[in-house]
Amino acid sequence: MSKKTDFLIIGSGIAGLSYALKVAPYGKVCMITKANEDESNTKYAQGGIAAVMYSPDSYKKHIEDTLIAGDGICDEDIVNMVITESTERINELIEWGAKFDKTTSGNYDLAKEGGHSEHRILHHKDNTGFEIERALLAAVHTHPNIEILDHHFAIDVLTQHHLDIEVNSRTKDIECYGAYVLNLKKNTIETILSKTILMATGGAGNVYATTTNPYIATGDGVAMVYRAKGKIDGMEFYQFHPTSLYNPSENPSFLISEAVRGFGGILKTIDGNEFMQKYDVRKSLAPRDIVARAIDNEMKSRGDDYVYLDCRHLDKEGLIKHFPNIYQKCLSIGINMTTDFIPVLPAAHYMCGGIKVDKKGKSSINRLYAIGECSSTGLHGANRLASNSLLEAIVFAHHAAMDGIETFEKVNFCSSIPNWNAEGTAHPEEMVLLIQTLREVQAIMTNYVGIVRSNIRLQRAFDRLEILYKENEALYLKTTISPKLCELRNLINVAYIIIKQARERKESRGLHYTINYSKT
Repeated sequence: MSKKTDFLIIGSGIAGLSYALKVAPYGKVCMITKANEDESNTKYAQGGIAAVMYSPDSYKKHIEDTLIAGDGICDEDIVNMVITESTERINELIEWGAKFDKTTSGNYDLAKEGGHSEHRILHHKDNTGFEIERALLAAVHTHPNIEILDHHFAIDVLTQHHLDIEVNSRTKDIECYGAYVLNLKKNTIETILSKTILMATGGAGNVYATTTNPYIATGDGVAMVYRAKGKIDGMEFYQFHPTSLYNPSENPSFLISEAVRGFGGILKTIDGNEFMQKYDVRKSLAPRDIVARAIDNEMKSRGDDYVYLDCRHLDKEGLIKHFPNIYQKCLSIGINMTTDFIPVLPAAHYMCGGIKVDKKGKSSINRLYAIGECSSTGLHGANRLASNSLLEAIVFAHHAAMDGIETFEKVNFCSSIPNWNAEGTAHPEEMVLLIQTLREVQAIMTNYVGIVRSNIRLQRAFDRLEILYKENEALYLKTTISPKLCELRNLINVAYIIIKQARERKESRGLHYTINYSKT
């Protein structure tokens, strides 16, 4: 079974939804998502979206903060483009129905987060992503040209490799024609052909044992493009959020927003002593890579499982008003954040690398765009500045949409793509193999490729992962396709790329910190 559309979007977060709204007036849009339509990393973004709104803030200040956080590896042209377009894109979100908190004077209530020199974070309480997702989905549902196929899992993108055509991956002759998609409602594999394909699949936090990402964050987009011989960049820079709630029985980890520290929360060891002054003059509001390493060092040197975030000195009413969801979550496990310490520890949070794209969101594969967390635009460099991710998504959605609108009508559908061939496969007899392999992958990445790395740890991770890769590929070739099997395959691919690119970087830079090379 095959389907044709003008614009195929894989993923339903802020990147895919905002892109859909821009291209829909010009052609048919098909958006696929492997879970419910509202399940994405966007939905769980608590803190907010960074943008320059009022004086004394300025584009120059926001640009400087982004470049400093990126530790010398940001693409300055991209940083300038994203930041200078921030106000316009925010106003567009507001026109689509997103509501951000305001002060009694009517101005937007801007928060401050780590690495920012000014208050510039627009937010909706402490569930900003949920509010943006709500508004965009409501707008999408009103457009007759947009079709959302939920519970549809993208297995692979379609290129010349599926036509048995010899392709030189070093040239620009690779083209994308669509995707093979598993319809989870019918348990059938369908072919969706498109003139333009957008990858907006989010992150890969589940490659680590502890993550703030939802269960769907398995690096599908990066893995699919990697298998199609597209360029992947910056994967050694995986950001760990410094403050996830320490609650070992819960997965994914609940995020304690950076905005809590921006509101005045202070990090302390479990004996109640501050420690961030030993690591950075900005203390608890230093960029995330610095704070995460500091917490990791304190935990390891003291033998503790967590540190504390102290909010007891803050205005009680203001704290609850700004962070009602965090307050209720803490209460649910017996912690009153106005009177008790909050136990926190770092957790895998954001993939700063991904599918390499240009200013228009175009990947190295023709007709294939990538935006949002699955892409590597050059904005984040070696470390993402807090709340720049949602901004990046809407800015690149705009540029990708403008380019797609100009070019899609000149493209013809590929008529020779074969249907999915499941010959020789059988239903898995032992699902326990998938579960155990996933745990092994997560253990390898957490223990050897986490916040602090070394050459010997990376070598050990590579050797262990190679065995798991071979075992899982053999299983994949003889087993009927399932989401769990595909997600495991994708996570193994992503883990390999992270390890490979970490081994290639012979320095400590931003989120890639190795004991074998001093900080430059």
